[in-house]
Amino acid sequence: MKIGLRRPSLRKSWAARTSVRRMIRRQLGLKAPRGYGWITHPKKAAYNRLYNRSTLSFQRLLKLLFKA
Repeated sequence: MKIGLRRPSLRKSWAARTSVRRMIRRQLGLKAPRGYGWITHPKKAAYNRLYNRSTLSFQRLLKLLFKA
């Protein structure tokens, strides 16, 4: 598990947004609402929750630095 600053990957971000699998799921209406990850894939949801709490994104870091 990573702890600290996350490095964004533009390649992975682009690939996730343009994947065929994502487009098909969206067109068929098979997407679960936000927050339903605990029902659809609990192990992945638990990992993601822990990962997002233990790491910092670049945007969150800037927000913390320039908080006035």
